[in-house]
Amino acid sequence: MLQDGMDMDSDFNDGTVQGQELHEWTVDADSSKTRLDKYITESLGEEVSRSQVQLWITDGHVKVNEEPVKSNYKVSQGDHIVLSVPQPSVVEIIPEDIPLEIAFEDRDVIVVNKPRGMVVHPAPGHSSGTLVNALMFHCKDLSGINGELRPGIVHRIDKDTTGLIMAAKNDKAHASLAAQLKDHSVNRRYLALVHGNISHDQGTIDAPIGRDAQDRKLYTVTDRNSKHAVTHFTVVERFGDYSLLELKLETGRTHQIRVHMKYIGHPLVGDPVYGKSKGIKLNGQALHAAVLGFVHPSSGQYMEFSAPMPKDMEELLAILRGR
Repeated sequence: MLQDGMDMDSDFNDGTVQGQELHEWTVDADSSKTRLDKYITESLGEEVSRSQVQLWITDGHVKVNEEPVKSNYKVSQGDHIVLSVPQPSVVEIIPEDIPLEIAFEDRDVIVVNKPRGMVVHPAPGHSSGTLVNALMFHCKDLSGINGELRPGIVHRIDKDTTGLIMAAKNDKAHASLAAQLKDHSVNRRYLALVHGNISHDQGTIDAPIGRDAQDRKLYTVTDRNSKHAVTHFTVVERFGDYSLLELKLETGRTHQIRVHMKYIGHPLVGDPVYGKSKGIKLNGQALHAAVLGFVHPSSGQYMEFSAPMPKDMEELLAILRGR
């Protein structure tokens, strides 16, 4: 799955139908006999509580093989589970005067350099301080396609990943940007510091990503219930037991770069989930969305933006260069 010599982010929904967020799963053998509420909660990671999932099941928003079931139903291999997340009847997201580093803004699109530690949109446990809270204060006008919880959001990057993220300010722009993401024409390039010395200068990781059967909050390279995922990389600089990479996403699976780098034995420095416990420490993974390019929804012109590495990554590289 690793190919040498090749040239040179988070799908966050399984889908939407008439505004409803849909999640679908096919149960594998390892998950057989698991309670339905537990299976769904683990599959959604930290997004919702088990009690919320139980309420959805009780209210008929979950079907197994097209039939409603109870929370204590034990899933079987091959079961097809569909969760239709109901739209919130009343949602109040408070605009917050949070400073934003804006790379570009017009009446259609805003591009922001997101700092480490900022969650993209509100979720249980993160109702304030998110990028959406900040955007609502700054923009006043954001697209509504993804509902009240995610206004303007067409893609996301992890909480501790820094760098460029775009948001749509009207539905027409949102549809255009979402289509570009779907057909993989958005240019997304990242900088990452990884463990180990990668001997070849370029490569491509073509390996499907899905939920980890042992811990469904995590993702892993697997052939079961997975999605096609491709990451291209180029070595920018070597530091003996560390390597600085530029990575280009061909697809945009959840935790894609973090999972792919762990898969080839070079996990990201500072990654609290997929990384190593020994070596240099960092408050979150050393991953920066450095370049973002797309076709403007109205003008049709290609636009490309870049953002410098965050201070903590720059300082870390300076230390490595000085060793």
